[in-house]
Amino acid sequence: MPSPALFPAVPFLRFRVRRRKEWTVLGSVNDLIRGERLPRMLTVAQDFCADRLEDFDAALRAELRRPQILGRIRPGMRICITAGSREIDHMPDSIRVLGEAIRERGAEPFVIPAMGSHGGATAQGQEALLARYGITEAACGVPIRSTMEVVELARLDDGSVVWLDRFASEADGIIVLNRIKAHTGFRAAYESGLLKMMVVGLGKQKGAEVVHSYGPLLLGRMVEQIGRTVLARAKILFGVGLVENAYDRTHAVRCLTPEEIVTAEPELLKLSRSMMPQILFQDLDVLIVDRIGKNISGSGMDPNITKSFPYFTGLSREGRAKRIVVFDLTPETHGCAIGIGCADVTTRRLLDHMDFDMTYPNCLTSGEVESPCIPMVFDNQELAVKAAIKTLGRDSDRTHLRMARIRDTLHLDRIEISEALLPEAESAPAVRVLSAPDHWRFNDSGDLF
Repeated sequence: MPSPALFPAVPFLRFRVRRRKEWTVLGSVNDLIRGERLPRMLTVAQDFCADRLEDFDAALRAELRRPQILGRIRPGMRICITAGSREIDHMPDSIRVLGEAIRERGAEPFVIPAMGSHGGATAQGQEALLARYGITEAACGVPIRSTMEVVELARLDDGSVVWLDRFASEADGIIVLNRIKAHTGFRAAYESGLLKMMVVGLGKQKGAEVVHSYGPLLLGRMVEQIGRTVLARAKILFGVGLVENAYDRTHAVRCLTPEEIVTAEPELLKLSRSMMPQILFQDLDVLIVDRIGKNISGSGMDPNITKSFPYFTGLSREGRAKRIVVFDLTPETHGCAIGIGCADVTTRRLLDHMDFDMTYPNCLTSGEVESPCIPMVFDNQELAVKAAIKTLGRDSDRTHLRMARIRDTLHLDRIEISEALLPEAESAPAVRVLSAPDHWRFNDSGDLF
């Protein structure tokens, strides 16, 4: 197999897990799978649209200069800026530029973590999560104010409460800042973006719990309904929407008035969808994902890429590999293993890194119990891959296995494919072959990294 150096080395942390079990090493089970043969693999590059903003600060300042944007800020106002739970390109820069522009108008900015139940559903955990993404007062020049306290903003016709972060409610104005992209669990005109930030982010844990209580089939409709309520009742000054290209670099930034958010966000969502990367090989027998985590996707691994949508979403899993293997968690997810339930096989290492205190708050808030379920666990990466192959049905040709390995669903520019996919790679205009087929190179522990 091509050198594991294809995927840059990651310093995996040893997360502290309360009452961690001493997992028993498998014995006879291993004997059932050791004889499975692995196909030779090769490295390919996948080319996507790389258009990006060359001068982000200038682009954002140009948007802010529109009179209907900064003209809403008056001297002496206290302005709240939202910051979410994802690692987003130019997010610290966005906050810094917004803070400078607000102060130029004689007002005072501050940032709140706007992230539902993430960070263990604690104020300290959410502030620490922002810090890991480079969002600190020292880096952005804007103070951080974190709380899980919320106030009642409104009530829907059915009696459901619309909640709002207490600090945001006390501000003179709110700027909603977020990336706009496809959601991992529903389809609607408004998915992951500004309206959802107002519903789940500004609503904190209680707001997230309310919207998720309607169930996945109504989630898109309720994001819009509650989002429109927040727009009508809260002091939303404007929104800042970011759209990224396939390489997770900022492709566009738009400042939108409350009225423009309603009309423009669906169009920006369409733009974002058109920029998404993908695995350019279909009908896979096995897909290997090196790492998953909340910093990669709200679902650990983005099902828009893997087609591993949880069954509860009702979204089509057409195009999903017959078996999905996940090797480990990212350090940045700090033990949160949301999404592992959408895999078929994993490793003891991932289980050792899993922190239930970090994983379950999301599930208890959303009522979703599929994503954290633990799949089949094997002692190392070699055995995990062989177990996936062992469980394939007769519709898979064991002599010509269609297999791909990705670092994670954010990094798809270089992937590994099995030798059976080489003819397709050589004929695909957006694929470049970078290496010759080679055997797998596991270390003495049976791992690639």
